Amino acid sequence: MTIYRTPDARFAALPDWPYAPKYLEIDGGLRVHHVDEGAADAQPVLMLHGEPTWAYLYRKMIGPAVDAGFRVLAPDLIGFGRSDKPLDAGAYSYAQQVAWMRQWIEELDLKNMILACQDWGSLIGLRLVAEMPDRFAGVALSNGGLPEGQPAPRAFAIWRAFSRYSPVFPVGRIVNAGAKRQLTPEEIAAYDAPFPTRASKVAARIFPSFVPLGDNVAVPDQKRAWAALERFDKPFLCCFANSDPITRGGDALFIERVPGAHGMAHRALHGGHFIQENDPDGFVAAIRDVAAAGISR
Repeated sequence: MTIYRTPDARFAALPDWPYAPKYLEIDGGLRVHHVDEGAADAQPVLMLHGEPTWAYLYRKMIGPAVDAGFRVLAPDLIGFGRSDKPLDAGAYSYAQQVAWMRQWIEELDLKNMILACQDWGSLIGLRLVAEMPDRFAGVALSNGGLPEGQPAPRAFAIWRAFSRYSPVFPVGRIVNAGAKRQLTPEEIAAYDAPFPTRASKVAARIFPSFVPLGDNVAVPDQKRAWAALERFDKPFLCCFANSDPITRGGDALFIERVPGAHGMAHRALHGGHFIQENDPDGFVAAIRDVAAAGISR
C-alpha cells in the first residue's frame, strides 16, 4: 500500500493552531495524528471531524473544553489532516474507517468518553458508540446522522456527484461555502494544508460515495448500529444547526429512537453545516450538559 504523508511544513504557523502533533501507529503501519490536550485524568472528549475537514475544524472548541475541565482528543481520520493517506481508493471503506478508529481508541485505552461529532465524524463515531458502548459516557451530536438506506436528499446527491466528477476539489473553499461566515484566507489555506496534491485528496473525494443512502453495502451494519443505539441510555444530546440544508431535521430520529436522548435539553445552534466555525461555544455548552447529565443520572 502506497502511503502519502503531508510534509510537516504545510502545517507551520496555522492560525489558532498551537497544538503539538501526536502520533500513534495502528495495525498495518498507518500513523494516526491527534491532538491531546488537558489533564490526563480528566474526562475525555473525543472530537471527530468529517469530510473534507480535519482536526483543525475544532480549533475554537479545544481550548474552551480544556478550560471546562475536559481532556480533549481530536484525531485526524486516515486520509485526512496529518494522518497517513493511502493513495489507493480501494484501501478505503466505511467499515475500514470504523475499524481504524476503533484500533486507535483501544491502543490509547480511552474510557468514559463523551463523543462530540459532526458530518462523517457522526457516521464513524456513532458506529463506535454502538460497537463499544462501555467506553462512552455520552454523545453530543451536531449536523450528522446514521443513515440506513434512505433515499439521498437532493442537496447531498448534488454534493456526491460534485465530489466524484468535478475536475477540481478545493477543500478550503468547500469548507468556506459550508460555514455561515467568511473564513479568512489563512483559515481557508489551513483547510487546504493537508492536501497539496490531487492524489492526496483521494479519501476526501471518495467518502461521499460511502454514505449508506439507497442500496449500499453498509446498510446492514447501519441497522445493527441502530439496534445498539436503541439500547443506549447514557446522555445523548442533539445540537443541530439552524441553517444546514443537508442535515436539517435529522435530529428527530435520534430524539425518538435513542433512550439516552429522552429528557435532554436538545437545542439548535446558530450556523451552517460546519457548525464549529459558527457556534463553537454552543457546541462546547452541549458537551458540558452531556457531562452534567451523566453525573445526575
